[in-house]
Amino acid sequence: MRADAPASVRTRTVAMVGNPNAGKTTLFNALTGLRHRVGNYPGVTVEKKEADLALPDGTSVHLLDLPGIYSLNPVSPDERITTEILLGTSELEPLPDVVLCVVDASNLERHLYLASQVIDREVPVVVALTMSDLAEQEGIHVDRAALSRALGVPVVRTVAGTGDGVEELRRLFASPPPPSPQVRRWTLPEAVHRETEELAELLRTRRGMPGGLAWHEAAALLSSPDAGGSRGRDFPAELLEHVRKDHQKLEFLGFDRSAVFVEARYAWLRGVCGAAVRREHSGRRSLNDRLDTLLTHRVWGMAIFALLMAFVFQSIFLWAQGPMDLIGAGFDRLGMFVTGVMPPGDLRDLLVDGAIAGVAAVVTFLPQILLLFLFLGLLEDSGYMARAALMMDRLMSKVGLNGKSFIPLLSSFACAIPGIMATRTIENSRDRLLTMLVAPLMSCSARLPVYTLMIAAFIPDTPVLGPLGLPALTMLAMYLLGVAAALGMAWFLRMTILRGPAPAFIIELPPYKAPVLRSVLIQMWERGLVFLKSAGTIILGVSIVLWFLGTYPRTEGTDPSTRLRESFAGQAGRFIEPLIAPLGFDWRIGIGLVGSILQREVFVSTMGTIYNIQDGEDTGGVSLQEKLRNDRNPATGAPSFTALTAICVMVYYVLAMQCLSTVAVVRRETNGWKWPLFQFGYMTVLAWVVTFVVYRAGLALGWGGG
Repeated sequence: MRADAPASVRTRTVAMVGNPNAGKTTLFNALTGLRHRVGNYPGVTVEKKEADLALPDGTSVHLLDLPGIYSLNPVSPDERITTEILLGTSELEPLPDVVLCVVDASNLERHLYLASQVIDREVPVVVALTMSDLAEQEGIHVDRAALSRALGVPVVRTVAGTGDGVEELRRLFASPPPPSPQVRRWTLPEAVHRETEELAELLRTRRGMPGGLAWHEAAALLSSPDAGGSRGRDFPAELLEHVRKDHQKLEFLGFDRSAVFVEARYAWLRGVCGAAVRREHSGRRSLNDRLDTLLTHRVWGMAIFALLMAFVFQSIFLWAQGPMDLIGAGFDRLGMFVTGVMPPGDLRDLLVDGAIAGVAAVVTFLPQILLLFLFLGLLEDSGYMARAALMMDRLMSKVGLNGKSFIPLLSSFACAIPGIMATRTIENSRDRLLTMLVAPLMSCSARLPVYTLMIAAFIPDTPVLGPLGLPALTMLAMYLLGVAAALGMAWFLRMTILRGPAPAFIIELPPYKAPVLRSVLIQMWERGLVFLKSAGTIILGVSIVLWFLGTYPRTEGTDPSTRLRESFAGQAGRFIEPLIAPLGFDWRIGIGLVGSILQREVFVSTMGTIYNIQDGEDTGGVSLQEKLRNDRNPATGAPSFTALTAICVMVYYVLAMQCLSTVAVVRRETNGWKWPLFQFGYMTVLAWVVTFVVYRAGLALGWGGG
């Protein structure tokens, strides 16, 4: 019962737990739809999803989706939080009333390991068999009744895509099963069992631990390398001395303490699966195996991956253009409406040239960002991304990156912040830090408006490889540049300040399945809302401030371009112009660079505000792309922007750390300012040097013309 619930409402906390790739997120979305909330636990950057469900009988269920883990023996920060909640030792959440263990039916024995550990905690447990339809297609049939009898808890067959089992789970939430039986159904060797029970009794009597927690702690202490393991600081010396003697006794008897508990549990699980699972062999290789032969091939697998990414970028340009035009036209009408109903003056200019123009310049790109999230969600939900991680490990291990770094780096394509938070799944602290330092080099969705603005304005829509045009290939090149930079810096850092070998990569490959469109659309919608919230708050605020800095001090009697040049923003841009002129950037781009230190996409809103101020009110309906193309240097008449300038702007934004939110997250993850400041510094220097080289090479090749 949650303490903050009204007395008249029965509220139960149900915690969902499962292995990574068990289908937990898809089932959570099927249970909650758009009614859930996403945030972080207080004081830590570990994400939690939660929802409040009202059941027909009046019961209120607080559903909590915990980070995925493999066992209750944590090795990373997010695993530690999940374990503490399930053990009832967390200060962040109370012990749940019911635990919903999500188990992949096609990989039953491996996933039941965690479920059996939770059952040992003597709390009400329900097991949800996910991806049951896929398992049956592969000839794997699970006898739910037999499995339920063997485990001593209810077992529900679920197919989240069709909603099978969802209502049965809700009924079990309303009338949960009793706590799991106190008698363990798996057995240890007699000597190990005796020592574990004796130590558990000491923990119960001297430390006041509940029975299930005491037994778990006793097993963890006996199997740890030393007497205390990670828990030694919490126990008195006399108890640790008792544990040391137990270690000596078990080792004298010839037991491998680190393996005996795992082997005994798996021996029991093999018997459980043998009785509950029936396998039909057709004599042919499974569809998963046949697909893996092609999609994880050293050559063809990488080629298919590259083609998929190229298709994604081409589709982003083709399919998003119509919605983008509609959004742009809507903002134009809004601006004209405000202009028509308000008298001339600073307030009207603030709303039209500052707020509306700044937000419109970024929100216009929402369709492209939604499409990117849609494609990434489809690839991830289909099971393909785990194969991509396996393929990329061959390359990543050569530059010293942990194979587990792929998922955080992949997440960074959407946003570096969840990518950096995802490094908590990496056990080794050095590997975790290395991944955090290079993750922001992956092209996140905040860079997409910058790329799209520059490409749409200056890269001609010329077919290059069949249906693939030059804009899509340019976009792909920016993403590949970020990947190459991340791998190159990882190799350099591994060879210098973060020396050490990359550990072996072990990943569980989920079965291929048709993506659950509803779940993918929910995730796309959530990420789109985050983007819109950013546009409605941070970008709006920056646009208003920038309008003020670009308007004052007023210089009467001069044209708008000169007034902008003499404004506070113009003065700041001209102040840093000597630093950026070697990159082919003028003072207006300088304003954009400074303004977008907060967030990269602010560059687009900044340029929109700048050109609205500069051009006055005579360019209604003219897009920002057209304004950039048509802009001329007043002194020479030459184009202010060229294709080379656009390429240099994109290269700079690929490599520079233009996101203070990411800096703040790295600071929290590393518990200090040393590494985030180092990261900001090296990325800024890298961006300047590479952009300088690209600009000089472009001039030498004659690309500097309009």
